[in-house]
Amino acid sequence: MTAPAPPGALHLIPLPGIGEVAPGDDVATVILGALAAAGIDLGDGDVVVVTHKIVSKAEGRLADVAEDADYRALAEAEAAAVIRRRGDLMIAITRHGFICANAGVDRSNVTGDRAVMLPIDPDASAHRIRVRLERASGVRLAVVVTDTFGRPWRRGLTDVAIGVSGMAPIRDLRGTTDATGRVLDVTEVAIVDEIAAAADLVMGKATGVPVAILRGLRWSPGDGRATDLVRPPAEDMFR
Repeated sequence: MTAPAPPGALHLIPLPGIGEVAPGDDVATVILGALAAAGIDLGDGDVVVVTHKIVSKAEGRLADVAEDADYRALAEAEAAAVIRRRGDLMIAITRHGFICANAGVDRSNVTGDRAVMLPIDPDASAHRIRVRLERASGVRLAVVVTDTFGRPWRRGLTDVAIGVSGMAPIRDLRGTTDATGRVLDVTEVAIVDEIAAAADLVMGKATGVPVAILRGLRWSPGDGRATDLVRPPAEDMFR
């Protein structure tokens, strides 16, 4: 059993023992088995963070890409629109509204000549996982499904939320005051993206840890979706 986090502290707990996930597997059942094997109990208010790769594999979102041309064709098929191209790299809008490289199609951590695509509905995937975990554990949880994205104007990659269930995805601070008493007019915090990036510090493609638990965070229950983070075109100054 894991000890509770002290007040005000955050714990990031990597979950080993997930193993290879195959089409038809139930992700929540896989997570529950790994929790039991590791001697970890879920606690009230935990956030379970899951990389989309195992969700996509379980949902059969795989395709054969024996040649680079097959990979490019698959990325084209997954894109709702293409924003930029540079060589073989394509920046695209997915059907979910996310903007990312090659429409989220990825060949890393996939056996054979195959690629994995984003889940059809990552928010629905997160919801199914959360409901199953809550029923099994008897505690209140949130679930965040993540992927790795680049960012305009900044080098490097970071994990972001592409699916969420059980918590509000944005912490709206508009109308509150800062430490000097100044009223905040526009501050909205992408709390689920912060959770995704933090959890990635203890997960990784090479270490085989696709699930982590964030403990000690105060979050607001809600029915929002990760797609709520997509900026409306009228507010988009980059396209």
